[in-house]
Parts: sequence; structure tokens; C-alpha cells
Amino acid sequence: MIHDLDIILHVVNSPVKHVSASGVAVVSDSHDITNARIEFDNGTVANLTASRISLKNMRKSRFFQRDAYVGIDFLNKSIEVVRLEGLDGPADPYDMVLDLGNGKPPKKLSIDSPKVFPTNAIEEELKEFALGISEHAPISVDLNAGHQALKIAYQILDLIH
Repeated sequence: MIHDLDIILHVVNSPVKHVSASGVAVVSDSHDITNARIEFDNGTVANLTASRISLKNMRKSRFFQRDAYVGIDFLNKSIEVVRLEGLDGPADPYDMVLDLGNGKPPKKLSIDSPKVFPTNAIEEELKEFALGISEHAPISVDLNAGHQALKIAYQILDLIH
């Protein structure tokens, strides 16, 4: 869950207001599945689940905002962006048009799948870390960002114990 925490803290970019969590030991002596809810000062809420007993490998993040949804599949290296957009003139026969009611103008659903270039994220992370040490090169996750993610991770651990 540490990488998920790092991504969420980077994307939301707001102080954490509250953390709640629960975990269950199913097949081992430690927690095999953990759920965490993180509330931020700006109103954003992140719900995370980490499981080592799931029957399906999954590494997904979903971001919801007004008029848009972004789904990222880290395992399959794909992105889906779904947006509600205003109509510019008459709708195309293949457009998915939504009537929002209450006198609001209709909007069309736009779906985009930006190309994701295949890479091994762990290998890239280790190369960047090595360059940071050997050549003092800048790194994507600085000490402060790493500390913040660890701080939340330890809060979650404290809550589930």
C-alpha cells in the first residue's frame, strides 16, 4: 500500500485530516487484507484496499472529479479517461448523449485511452535511486514525500493493531 499512499498524497496535494483503517488476518498471523480511508483538508477522500489473499491480481487506482473519471490499471499498464462534455452543435449519431434533466443542457460522454509506454516501475525506481546517490541527481519522490507516505502507513498499522 506504500506506493498507493505515495501516489495519492502526490495527486491530492492537501494535508491529511483523518485516517481510519481496519485489517483482518485470514490465513496468516498478520493482516492479510487491509482497508484504509484517508480524508484530506480539501475534501478529497481516498479509499484503499491492500490484499495478499485476493484471487485476482489487481493494481488499480480510480480518481473521480466533477465531470470526469480517470481509471489507471498499473498491472495492465492502461488508462481510461471518461468525461462529460458539452455538445458543440448537433450530436453525432455515435455519441452517447446524457439528458441531465432540470433544464440543464445535455452532455456527451467522451472516453479516451491514452497510450501508456511499457516500463518496469520498480526497475526505474531503483535506477533513479542509484543515480540520486551516485550522481546527486534529483529523484521523483523526495525525502519529504517518502516521509509523509511512511507516516500515513504507520498510522494505518497502528489503527489495525
